[in-house]
Amino acid sequence: MPEAPPTLFDRIGGRPGLQLLLRRFYADVKQHNEIGPVFAAHIDDWPSHMEKIADFWSGLTGGPALYGGGFAGRHMPLQLEERHFQAWLGLWHRHCQAHLKPTEAADMIAIAEALGQRLRAITGTDRRG
Repeated sequence: MPEAPPTLFDRIGGRPGLQLLLRRFYADVKQHNEIGPVFAAHIDDWPSHMEKIADFWSGLTGGPALYGGGFAGRHMPLQLEERHFQAWLGLWHRHCQAHLKPTEAADMIAIAEALGQRLRAITGTDRRG
């Protein structure tokens, strides 16, 4: 029986690789003029939040499914606008392209874009922002 191809989680370096990407990304998020204030207003415990985010992305990339749920519900009260989605996704694109191999970057970006579309639909936000 042929061996299964490595998951995206494995290809990005497992949890350590994922955590490194997330640390770099969220360091910029915290300083961003559009989305930094949104995060600052809602995140009191960054280390705990980063673990939850790593759990979330772990499951999305084929690693251990550790996230307890509530992704959409947690974003509903934030009053997100298209500018927030564009800022977050723009930073995500840059970090994935800068820190991952091209195939893995494209895969991570595709997941994030799909998440963005899902949140836009749930929050009633659209590209006309």
